[in-house]
Amino acid sequence: MAGKTSSPRLTFVVLSAAAASFAMLQSLVSPVLPTIQHDLHTTQSTVTWVLTAWLLSASVATPLLGRVGDMIGKERTLLVALGAIAAGSLVAALAPNIGVLIAGRVMQGLGGAVFPLSFGIIRDEFPPERVPSAVGGLSAVLAVGGGLGTVLAGPIVQALNWRWLFWIPMFVVTGTAALAHRYVPASPVRTPGRVDWLAAALLSTWLVALLIPLSNTSSWGWGSARVITLLAVAVLAFAAWIAVELRSRDPLVDMRMMRLPAVWTTNVVALLFGAGMFSVVAFVPIFLQTPPVAGYGFGSSVTEAGLLTLPMLVTMALAGYLSGPIAPFVGVKAQLVWGSAFCLVAAAGFAAYHDRPWQIAVAEGVVGIGLGLAYSAMTSLIVQNVPAHQTGIASGMNANIRTIGGSIGAAVIGSVIIAHPRPDGLPQASGFTSAFLLLAVIAAVTLALALMVPSARRAAAHRTARDEMLSEASAR
Repeated sequence: MAGKTSSPRLTFVVLSAAAASFAMLQSLVSPVLPTIQHDLHTTQSTVTWVLTAWLLSASVATPLLGRVGDMIGKERTLLVALGAIAAGSLVAALAPNIGVLIAGRVMQGLGGAVFPLSFGIIRDEFPPERVPSAVGGLSAVLAVGGGLGTVLAGPIVQALNWRWLFWIPMFVVTGTAALAHRYVPASPVRTPGRVDWLAAALLSTWLVALLIPLSNTSSWGWGSARVITLLAVAVLAFAAWIAVELRSRDPLVDMRMMRLPAVWTTNVVALLFGAGMFSVVAFVPIFLQTPPVAGYGFGSSVTEAGLLTLPMLVTMALAGYLSGPIAPFVGVKAQLVWGSAFCLVAAAGFAAYHDRPWQIAVAEGVVGIGLGLAYSAMTSLIVQNVPAHQTGIASGMNANIRTIGGSIGAAVIGSVIIAHPRPDGLPQASGFTSAFLLLAVIAAVTLALALMVPSARRAAAHRTARDEMLSEASAR
């Protein structure tokens, strides 16, 4: 890749475009699943695989390709991920039936590696003093992109049709890939080794076995044989994966790294934040679209419900972009704590005040501040506390843990909402109130765990001890 000319600013713009394109691919499709179901003449249970297939593919590809990027070069692997998104978007846009559409979504999901690769490239290419700001900015792009699809889906489908939800990302990603090929520098940090395919297979097994039942609990039921069997398989495969990783000479995920206090505590917080954010993005629009005859809701259209999420996107973007510049004055742990506190206030606001659209908009704005600060802080904590050659896999696992948290949260919150339906099939108002209160409890636990994350001084001491341990292991 000799002859490339770039700058940190240009590299950041290219990475932001790549990350935002992938982040929107989940929320773009969610609001229009009924339209796709009708157009492709399929069932409700089948059309949900448009989401599930993407989720499973992304969950497996994110850590695996993050590891490959650490080995062969992050910019090369980034081009592979962008190519998969573009090809999958093309297949989905042209899909004549639901099976082909699901196959396209599987291809798109391989682009999940954009997350860890982008953070690794930032760490490789940016001056150390600019890394926190860039990480915060990119984290904000990822978080905002994940919610922006909800806003854009309605207008795109009304003006064009649902296939343009895939045409537009294809055009954007193709252009982004060309810019990445031209301007993203070759990786200066690489880790020789090989992929432990047994570990990769076990990782894929437990992720798939966990996420499939969590994505289908509403139709299968928590006590169904399929859910219980798959969760048992997930537990066994997870235990086998840990055992293989601990014995591997080239582990896919270094368990010594995952045991670092700053890493494991941040990952636990990420699990709970994933549960909260996915639930807000998934269920607040449903609340808004419920007809007032149910005793709550506003009968909003998909477009109107999306517009009411704009306060969250705006405040999330502002908080995320400010996270880096304020880091010298408000450390990343403090930002994580404050982010958790804002989310707690917002969840309590949802539970107590949801009779007017403006009340929902205000609570969305508050939760956006919390998510913007917390997502940036979590990524910074991971990037700053792992060796440079493990940035990809560490940030990939953190993204995966947020996804797992989102799946668990969506399943649990969804079960609470529909526990006692009205005779007309709509949820009771008490279902949403109970769900909002449960989100407040999750936020309170998240705040308590955020306080457990080591401070910068303690984390530095742990990093020194880790480096000495790794040096001794290499010497032996």
